[in-house]
Order: sequence, then structure tokens, then C-alpha cells
Amino acid sequence: MFVRSQVSRSLLTLTAVFTFAAALALSAQAGDAAANWKKLAPPTSPPARAFPTMAYDPVSKKIVLFGGVAQSYLNDTWTFDGTTWTQEKTSVAPPARSASSMAFDKRTKKMVMFGGFDGKATELGFLHDTWLWDGATSTWTQARMRKLPPRASGPSLFSDPRTGGAMMFGGYDRFKSVPAFNATWRWTGTSWQKLHPKTSPYPRGWGIAVLDPVRKNVVVTGGNGDTIRTDNTWTWDGSNWTQQSPATQVQALTSAGAAFDMDSQLVIVFGGFAGNTTNQTWSWDGSNWVQLSPANSPSVRDGLGMDYYPGRHEVVLFGGESTGGGQVLRDTWKWSGR
Repeated sequence: MFVRSQVSRSLLTLTAVFTFAAALALSAQAGDAAANWKKLAPPTSPPARAFPTMAYDPVSKKIVLFGGVAQSYLNDTWTFDGTTWTQEKTSVAPPARSASSMAFDKRTKKMVMFGGFDGKATELGFLHDTWLWDGATSTWTQARMRKLPPRASGPSLFSDPRTGGAMMFGGYDRFKSVPAFNATWRWTGTSWQKLHPKTSPYPRGWGIAVLDPVRKNVVVTGGNGDTIRTDNTWTWDGSNWTQQSPATQVQALTSAGAAFDMDSQLVIVFGGFAGNTTNQTWSWDGSNWVQLSPANSPSVRDGLGMDYYPGRHEVVLFGGESTGGGQVLRDTWKWSGR
């Protein structure tokens, strides 16, 4: 009787577990079905371009987009308020460039932009100037300092998970004997300070670096490592880098778009180049990569701008270039994880 009773209870427990697991699976499927890309139709949009820098500014509560390349290299500034794009008429602007990077610095309440490429077929074409965007006054100011980080295209700027200060990792300069970098830098408010963490990700430029405010770290993956593999995932906790071991690893995407979606609490990655230009959507949940299957999707592209817009609870994507760089794009899309 005792044995039979124990077996019955075990079967009931297993049934409950399987029922709960099935419910979770259905819930996940329902969540995936709700999460989708939707093309927007703003009344005004920036001209077509690839490789702009684009990031959300908490001061102005707008997404800021700068530069990029189409028929020529650009240095215009645009903001997006969730409904339309507006060109900002600034008396001072950074020189034209593509593939720079930008992040918000909580201490100074300014956006920090570094590096990029201006089209010159020499090392001078790779830039290492720093510019500050003040969302309160809609103005650019160049930061002057004695020592500059190395020239770099495709660096990754992000906000530190502990302090909210602007930071930078990696970059690429094809004129260097070792073209891909893996240095970590901190913006002090007036200059860049090189850090010396115990471990560092493998060198790369044009990779993904996204702040995950829920798990309080920054996730890095992909990019161009020259001869070094970048199909690996690393996180920064504010003091050190740690390599992760996900069961599924997203391919080594170069120049993909990425942003943290607060509603789903996932890092969302779109597009990029990995042998071919893609239009795949991936998510990172803090421990694993999952390829998503939205009903709608932007066309294949790399060199796009992408960030999360809190006011609308959605990730915003703009532009990029199609397969082989044959066409630059000017469409605006949103990803909603709700």
C-alpha cells in the first residue's frame, strides 16, 4: 500500500510538472507571436544611409542619429520622437563619418561619440576624435584632450552597468599590423582612461555591445576580428569581462543592430553580415541565444542603426545597406516585445 501510494503521488507530480512545462511552452509561443517587427511611416525621415551611429538620449527623450555613408559621407544630426524624424540644425557638427559609436554618459548627462571612418584611403581616414551631444541644448562640442585612444572604425560604446558612465571596447584600423583591438576604455568626463581588466574579449570591431540593465551587465558578441573568431559571447559587470558558454551561439555577425528590449527583458539583435547579409532576429536572455521567427521582418541589411525607445516601449531600427552594399536604405521599423 505504501509503495503504491508513493508511485501514485510520483505520477501525479510528474503529470503536474509536464502540464506546467506545456503551459510555459504555450506561453512562450504566445509571447513570440506577439513580438514582431512593424514598418513605420514617419512623415519625415533622414536620407538613406548605412553605418550611422544611433542611440537613445535620456535628456531629450529622443533617439539621436548622426552621419553614415550613402553616395558620400554624412555629418547631419537627426532625432526621433517616436512619431517623426527631425533634422537638428546645429552651428557646430562633427566632421562627416561612418561607423562611429555613441553612448550616454550619466555623470555628465551627455552623449559621447568616438571614432569612425571618413573615406580617406589612408590611416588618417580612421578617426579618433571625441564629440559630446547635449540633448538639453541640441549642440555638439568637441572634447579636447592630450592623449587620444587609437584611431578606430566600428568601436563599441556603451553605458557602464554600475556607474552609467560611457565606456568603449574594441575597434578596427586596417592600417595597423594587428587591425582589431580589444582595449577597454572609460570616459572620465574630460578624457579617456584605459582600463586593465583581468580578462578581455577577443579583439573585434563592428561587434555588438548592449547594456542589459536587468542583469546589470553588458553583452558583447560578433564583429570583425580579422583572423580571430568572434562567434563567442562575453559580459562586462563593471570591473571585469567574463566569457559565457551559451548552449546556442549566434553566428559571428558584423555590423548588426542590437538593443535591449525592456518589455521582454531580452537583448534583440537584427541583421548583420556573416558570409551573407541576413535579416535574422536573435535574442539573448542572459544565458542563451535564441533565433526568433517574427511574422514580419525588415529586409536583409547590415550597417543599420538601432536602439530602444522607452517612451514607446519599442526597439527602433533605421536604414543600413542591402546585400553587397548595392542599396542604402531609409526605412524605419519598430520591434515590440509585448
